[in-house]
Amino acid sequence: MSDIDVRAELAHWIENVQDADLAAELADMQAKADAGDDAAMTDAFFQNLSFGTAGLRGVLGAGTNRMNIYTVGRATQGFADYLNANFDNPSVAIARDSRNNGELFVRTTAAIMAANGVTAYVYPRISPVPTLSWAVRDLGCSGGICMTASHNPAPYNGYKAYGPDGCQITSQAAAAISTAIAGTDAFTGVKSMDFDEAVASGKVKWIEDAVLERYYDAVLAQSVNNLSDEQIAAAPLKLVYTPLNGTGLVPVTTVLARAGVSDVTVVPEQEQPDGNFPTCPYPNPEIREAMQKGIDLCEQVHPDLLLATDPDADRVGVACKDGDDYTLLTGNEMGVLLLDYVCRMRAERGEDLTRKVAVTTIVSSAMVDALAAEYGFELRRCLTGFKYIGDIITELADAGEADRFIFGFEESYGYLSGDHVRDKDAVNASLLICQMAQEYKLAGKNLAQAMRDLYAKHGWWLNRTVSLSYPGADGAAKMADLMAGLRTNAPAELAGRKVEAVVDYQGGVNGLPSANVVEFDVEGGNKVIVRPSGTEPKIKLYVFAKDSSREAADALLNALEEAGRKLLA
Repeated sequence: MSDIDVRAELAHWIENVQDADLAAELADMQAKADAGDDAAMTDAFFQNLSFGTAGLRGVLGAGTNRMNIYTVGRATQGFADYLNANFDNPSVAIARDSRNNGELFVRTTAAIMAANGVTAYVYPRISPVPTLSWAVRDLGCSGGICMTASHNPAPYNGYKAYGPDGCQITSQAAAAISTAIAGTDAFTGVKSMDFDEAVASGKVKWIEDAVLERYYDAVLAQSVNNLSDEQIAAAPLKLVYTPLNGTGLVPVTTVLARAGVSDVTVVPEQEQPDGNFPTCPYPNPEIREAMQKGIDLCEQVHPDLLLATDPDADRVGVACKDGDDYTLLTGNEMGVLLLDYVCRMRAERGEDLTRKVAVTTIVSSAMVDALAAEYGFELRRCLTGFKYIGDIITELADAGEADRFIFGFEESYGYLSGDHVRDKDAVNASLLICQMAQEYKLAGKNLAQAMRDLYAKHGWWLNRTVSLSYPGADGAAKMADLMAGLRTNAPAELAGRKVEAVVDYQGGVNGLPSANVVEFDVEGGNKVIVRPSGTEPKIKLYVFAKDSSREAADALLNALEEAGRKLLA
């Protein structure tokens, strides 16, 4: 448990907060605490939102453990201090998704940057994460910020920080910014100015539409389609699409239309931006509930494909009719399908794939090893988080070898096929998925059937990700205890199979940075990996099973999941 004096923190905030809504929330906390119910006070103040390589993420509201103008302001002052210490005439690009308070946080951040002498380039409308990554490099900025909580529920917002390479900030930068934040008082240590005055003086500049146009051109340049216009006309693709009330609508439909995918029906209830996400409490294309409105519409429209992008449009989910129901392809399956597709298309063009590089994470499907053996490309694995894939792309670019990168993916529905951005890009991925689906349609297959063909060819490499929640202050302590226990008292067997090795990434493995991840290698080439989320009160359990048949692999996957859940009970 934290040693922070939460009552003293609450009193400090009550004394200093000027925002009326936050002040009312603080007064309610005080009244409840005085009546003996200190749960709300404790959860709001038991810790400061930590600033890591993913920036900040938390529930909206009053307190040091919440996303509000004061915690955002304190983080921005720390980021501004870092930029001024490391760059001459620094500048920053800023974007937001459709979440509540996004515009407020953008204006707060831009005004603070401007007051600190950092020029702020601001997207005037909601815009996806990949367009922020693009703008950082396109405008030559020293850094970037996107207000987003990705696929978290509506009560959340976040603050995602980027470096000059358009990739999420490095661990070293995060540590330096965190040090600067720690020395900043949220109420007295933050420099700011009037936002409109900052715009009038040129210290805040609106990002022009030409920047987006260049982004669209860069995405379209990633096309690997080898089909002729006549082939496409013979079997045009029919699509249902949902942006899940987020930022994807304009960029995704724009790029698809320019690529010739024009038969697109948008899910009406999820078309317009809405930070309350009224149709799904968890706007995550990984889960069926978020996709259900789209599936319902598919039953009327009968498309070839259902496509869903998450609120900040960096991740994309896919479903297609398979028998009597709609099958949701997993992130691993789509990553494997796309990598196979990109390699096949490039090989058909006569490209030599032996010098190409594909990148995935330690918790993504082992099936990509089979693809590497088939096509001859170099496969690199990195820690979880697309920033690590972005780091590898940056390394290649710095060596003058950006053209070697052909594809990167992570199991949580993030994909990228070019170096135009250094983060996952659902706009880029949507284009590739539609072109791939078009190619398979001409062969008489949907994507679920295409995936089964790959399983039949390479073996049934099955995966499952399970998220276990540990909310509040007690949950954070339990998560720490569970991870410590796995390290000191590792199981000898899981699901009746011997644990052949325990890999603790805390000490750094195969040259990777240290990470709070424990991997259990189970006989037969199977795995169970345990990783606490860096942005949510959750532990993720990654289960990997392989067998020669679907039935046997499914049974083993279920058994390994059950064993993993017992470890984390």
